[in-house]
Amino acid sequence: MINRSQEINSNLGKFFLRISIGGLMIFHGISKFIYGHDFIKQVLVEKGLPQSMWLGVPVGEVIAPLCIILGVFTRVSSLILAFTMLMTLYLVHGWEGFLLTETGGPAVELNLFYLLTSISLFLLGPGNYRIYKGNNPILV
Repeated sequence: MINRSQEINSNLGKFFLRISIGGLMIFHGISKFIYGHDFIKQVLVEKGLPQSMWLGVPVGEVIAPLCIILGVFTRVSSLILAFTMLMTLYLVHGWEGFLLTETGGPAVELNLFYLLTSISLFLLGPGNYRIYKGNNPILV
């Protein structure tokens, strides 16, 4: 049985997880709006993928993080963000990204952090401190 204090702590933890994931990722998306998506378009073409797939970047790095912050469509948005991170691992880093850098961590450390925390948020759900209070488990 969960007492009131544990429930509050659990909901606060989920809230801070949402703010961390969405709040930090959205800066990456905003940066691409400012500086353009040319790099992404180039990488997609080099990998033999349609250049139009760049349109997934604003969805994965702006819309999904915003939804995560607000607690709207959190689970779906978390999966979108996780998929976005899988694509960055494939498109930008490849297996070389898992090699250790001078600081001791893999080059894909940040990508892995976003990937794993997004999956965690998908599994945990948004918590009670959110805008959308519906009961549909896919939409919360």
